[in-house]
Amino acid sequence: MRNIFVILLIACFSVVEAQDTLTISLLFTGDVMQHDSQISAAYNSSADMYDYKPCFQFVKPMLSAPDLTFGNLEVTLAGPPYKGFPQFSAPDELLDALKDAGYDVLVSANNHCVDRGKKGLERTVDLLNQSQFLHTGTFRDSSDYKRNNPLVIEVKGFRFSLLNYTFGTNGLAVYLPNIVNRIDTAQIRKDLRKAKAQNSDAIIVFMHWGQEYQNLPTATQKMLADFCFALGAKIVIGAHPHVLQPMEWRKEKDQVVAYSLGNFVSGQRDRYKNGGATIHIDLEKIIQPDKTSSVRLKDINYSLVSVYRAPDPKRTYYIIPLKQFESDSSFIDDKAPMDMIRQFGLDSRALYNKENKNIIERVK
Repeated sequence: MRNIFVILLIACFSVVEAQDTLTISLLFTGDVMQHDSQISAAYNSSADMYDYKPCFQFVKPMLSAPDLTFGNLEVTLAGPPYKGFPQFSAPDELLDALKDAGYDVLVSANNHCVDRGKKGLERTVDLLNQSQFLHTGTFRDSSDYKRNNPLVIEVKGFRFSLLNYTFGTNGLAVYLPNIVNRIDTAQIRKDLRKAKAQNSDAIIVFMHWGQEYQNLPTATQKMLADFCFALGAKIVIGAHPHVLQPMEWRKEKDQVVAYSLGNFVSGQRDRYKNGGATIHIDLEKIIQPDKTSSVRLKDINYSLVSVYRAPDPKRTYYIIPLKQFESDSSFIDDKAPMDMIRQFGLDSRALYNKENKNIIERVK
């Protein structure tokens, strides 16, 4: 009997040892925007250039730590004249700062993606390619679309399929041969079938949707999230409202949705709009001896960031991680902006503590 037990024990250990377990960390941020005040603040007149790196210096450790960091690029890079709202064209140096800060993947299908017409869309796509960003959502032509929709991302033994859609383009036309992914359930169904055929470990859908400045998702947002999940998506990330909306980790179905991550950086200074959240997602992949594998969401939490505009002559913008600020606020010595940042933290935690499902704030 003892010998049988030993044999069984050895067999069990052999199976366990033959398994291979991989993990990967993903980070998603909210909207990256450039209003007029941000463009002015980044300008260095003596060098006649723009410098955005100070803006990201405090969040660079957060952005560069994960294996993949995703963001919503809600501007065009159409060249001068540079302009913020309502038809955005940001300086090229913004892209350099995003790369330096740690971004790997940018989605570009949003209501501002054709603010500068055909030239603006194409120049944005070209610069994303030149900067070696992985990206999807807007496309130069049908060949670009076929290559990058869904976008396949392979890192650390994981394979992801990424899709990105927008509700509209502010009534502006998309000129052929350019393509912008629009929210259309018939097309999304086709794309998700294609993504499943790519044999990815997880399908990620980035949606530009919802109502601006509303902190709860609409019925349409909820329906679209459920629609994507039913067709195989594992992660759904939302943008556009410019304020936070809840997150849900549906553990029983191994799915997660963040309805809106708010503004990661913008010139909007009003309450609720002057910051956003990042969602940290760790996945685990177990590869069996026969090479079959399974992937699950292992851990999910969020961090809060707020935007500080310094009182220096340039009125420089900085993205401030709230946890860091709360442990050491010596960088900010003005009462009014300190109160704004603290209020953003109070508002955000009140919303998330009430509405989030199974997702709590990251400890550090």
